[in-house]
Amino acid sequence: MLSTLPGTARGAAVPVLIGLAVLALPATPGRSRWRALTRGPGAGGRSWRVLPPLPLLAAPLGWLLLGPAGGVCAAGAAWAVRRRVVARRAADRAATTAAELADALARITDELRTGAHPAAALAGHVHDGPLARELLEPAAVAARIGEPVPEALRRTARGPARRDVERVAAAWELADAHGAPLADLLTGLLDDIRWRITHGARVRAQLAGPRATASVLTALPLAGIGLGQLMGIAPLTVLRTGLHGPALLLTGVLLTLGGAAWADRILRAAVPA
Repeated sequence: MLSTLPGTARGAAVPVLIGLAVLALPATPGRSRWRALTRGPGAGGRSWRVLPPLPLLAAPLGWLLLGPAGGVCAAGAAWAVRRRVVARRAADRAATTAAELADALARITDELRTGAHPAAALAGHVHDGPLARELLEPAAVAARIGEPVPEALRRTARGPARRDVERVAAAWELADAHGAPLADLLTGLLDDIRWRITHGARVRAQLAGPRATASVLTALPLAGIGLGQLMGIAPLTVLRTGLHGPALLLTGVLLTLGGAAWADRILRAAVPA
């Protein structure tokens, strides 16, 4: 592809490509172990440092290959990829949070059925997962000093687990106000969370094929351009010169990104929240 570029642009594109290749290299085992030892428990979602500058790195490369329209399209495509990866990581974090919260509620319910005090059951949050500990620690502190537990739970209700934590707070409030068995209330909530986790995992497994198909269809235009370039048709030259080429490039990228976003929205709506 670089053979169709002018000499100066070709010489400037080579360092950019080398830099992108270096950034894409996997971390060495020693550096990965050091990062795992030194980062805090809540830093798991920030381990991919290359995500923020992706549009900034893609724009110059697109400009060199396809001119100003190529720079705009490359930045937009990189932004779409970054958004998709962030959404996937958020979905994984939501599933992990729900699973940890379900395990914590199962432990609390078991301790309550054996006669433990609710404050003592909440104090066992130190043995739960890191995400569940973050949600339950303020409630455990409130129970230890005699403050209302439901209010402490509602203060921590945020992110993907907000609805479930608010339901736990409502169950706790109902037990405090009317003397309803807290273990029974939490058991009903636990069954609902576990059913949602199981159903969501089953739906995601069934959608693996459609997701792969959508990804392949999204990448087909790029593969077609590469194949045409290898065959000597020079589609990069067509897309870089004149008025029709950049217009076709912008239209094609917009339609491709719109189709990918629409497919992601359809697949995401099929998974229970």
